[in-house]
Amino acid sequence: MHPVLLKFGPITLYTYGLFVALGFVSALFCADRLGKRSGIDREIISNLFFVIFIFAILGARLLYVLLNFSHYVQDPLDAFKIWNGGLVFFGGFIAALAAAIIYVRLKGIKVWETADVIAPALALGHAVGRIGCFFAGCCHGKVCDLPWAIRFEDPNSLAPLHIPLHPTQLYSVFSNLSIFLFLLWLSGKKSFPGKIFWVYIFLYGILRSFIEIFRGDDRGDFFIDFLSVSQGIGLTMAMISIVMLIWLSRRKNCAGNSSQGS
Repeated sequence: MHPVLLKFGPITLYTYGLFVALGFVSALFCADRLGKRSGIDREIISNLFFVIFIFAILGARLLYVLLNFSHYVQDPLDAFKIWNGGLVFFGGFIAALAAAIIYVRLKGIKVWETADVIAPALALGHAVGRIGCFFAGCCHGKVCDLPWAIRFEDPNSLAPLHIPLHPTQLYSVFSNLSIFLFLLWLSGKKSFPGKIFWVYIFLYGILRSFIEIFRGDDRGDFFIDFLSVSQGIGLTMAMISIVMLIWLSRRKNCAGNSSQGS
């Protein structure tokens, strides 16, 4: 694949950065459309996405640097070169979630209704952004002999060269796109606020943990040797999502029973 899309004099356009930007734009467009259906003001959506984008990039890069600390302690300036790849989704998700909750609380916005609008957009934006990983060679897979294995030939690639690898970046693209389409379908059948968001967290946590099995880059450890950090976070978030779905559903039922009783 080709990490550098083009060079024009001193200007270099990195494919990874391009697709991260395209992912943000596509997510913002999607959230704007879904927000209209839910009666959420466009300015609220755009401001919220700006907050999410900034903190997602910061959190994703910070976790990546921490997971690869031995490299960055030797060359600290590399920590700022995000155009070369190196963002961990869960780091960005946790930072963006915390920032988004603070923002909607300060603005008096309904949390779960807004989260249900944002969730499908995040899945779509993530799918587009992962294409950048494919071109950069980051998040690469293990060696395999499957018919759909890919070989990286560009010397600027972050993946090992000239050997067949699992296309884990494309696995992530297809899984996020599938989540996006499912959430769109589920939005028409939503029974309580927050359902779409927590179903998104559950599906992503499970699918990401499964894809991690085929990753060939350094994944670190999480408590026990056979779980990576992302697998540990993903499975933890999936369990939290089950608890939240049950709690929100029961709260909705209790509110409905109370209104009927009165």
